[in-house]
Amino acid sequence: MTSRLNRLAVAFLATALATLGVTVANPAPASAAMTICYNTSQAGSYASVANQAASIWNNATVNLTLSANCGSNLRIYRITGGGSYAVRTSLGNGRVYIDTQQAAQYSVLRIMTHEIGHILGLPDNYNGNCALLMSGGSAGTSCTNPYPSTAEASRVSNLFAGTFSATDRSADVFRDSWPSVLTPVS
Repeated sequence: MTSRLNRLAVAFLATALATLGVTVANPAPASAAMTICYNTSQAGSYASVANQAASIWNNATVNLTLSANCGSNLRIYRITGGGSYAVRTSLGNGRVYIDTQQAAQYSVLRIMTHEIGHILGLPDNYNGNCALLMSGGSAGTSCTNPYPSTAEASRVSNLFAGTFSATDRSADVFRDSWPSVLTPVS
């Protein structure tokens, strides 16, 4: 219990310092992984996909663990229309919205893993490369790769190791990474 309290205190201090614009380097030992609790109560039929995506991130990274329904750092929603997107309120916290219409066109596991990537600090990379998870829908409907590249996974691991700056922790909305069903892809 004391170890968990110490990690929480370090995380709180790091967040406070980052808010003030102070860069924090290694606020906790590398062995102290941060736990991100995700909630699938509003994910409907996509709850099991969220669990698969969490497993992919857990296997690809160090310094963090995604754990189901232990809290609400990350809330996952099933929606219809409007496009899949993520709203990061801070590093490791936010909401993911999975659009059923887009999930009918694209790999729902790739969409879920990609959108969670935003919550974990990754931006979109619209280069059309299916090997890069954060290329999103630009890789086309035939791309089903749900795995982050080594570079993407390393970036997330580094962010959660405490080697990040205040700008990496900012709130952001990530939209339009998956073209809408009604929007032609050019």
